[in-house]
Amino acid sequence: MTGPTAPGSTADRAPVRRLTVLYDADCSLCAFLRDWLVRQPQLVPLEMVPAGSEEARRRYPGLDHRATLEEITVVGDAGQVYRDTAAWIVTLWALREHRPLAHRLSTPSGARLARGAVLAAAKWRGAQWQGGQWGGTVYRRSDGWAYDPGRGWVHTPPGCAGTGRATG
Repeated sequence: MTGPTAPGSTADRAPVRRLTVLYDADCSLCAFLRDWLVRQPQLVPLEMVPAGSEEARRRYPGLDHRATLEEITVVGDAGQVYRDTAAWIVTLWALREHRPLAHRLSTPSGARLARGAVLAAAKWRGAQWQGGQWGGTVYRRSDGWAYDPGRGWVHTPPGCAGTGRATG
C-alpha cells in the first residue's frame, strides 16, 4: 500500500490509528458500502466523509478532490493516502472480521483478485452514470419487478404473467 510521500517518510512509517474513507455520496453502490462498513466491528475506527464535500476539502486541501470522486480514497490519521485497490485493502484491514482477508489480498496473487473486484465495481458504477447523473436502472413494479424476501428481485415481463403465451 502506498503513502502520500516518498517511502521512508514519517507518514509512511506511522501507525494507523484512524482512517477516513472518502466515498461518492451520490453513488448507490458507494452509499451501500458505506452503510455496510459502519455496521462492521472495527479494529481501526473508520470515519466516512463524502468525497468532494466541503468537509473533505477543509480536512484535506492537498488532495485532488475530483479524483476522490472517481476512485475510493482513504486517508490515515498520519497523512497516509490510499487509493484504488490499496484503499479497499486497508479498509478491510480496519475491520475485525475481514483483517485476515486484507492480509491475503495484500499478497501479489491476492492483489490481482482485489484489483479484479475493484474493476468490476468501477464497471458497474460506470454503467450507472447516465446523462451526467447517477441512476437509470431502477427496479420498478410497472416493469415487472417484484421483491421476494426469499429470492430477492424477481422479474416477470409485463403483460405475460399468467397468459400462457410465450414471449420472444
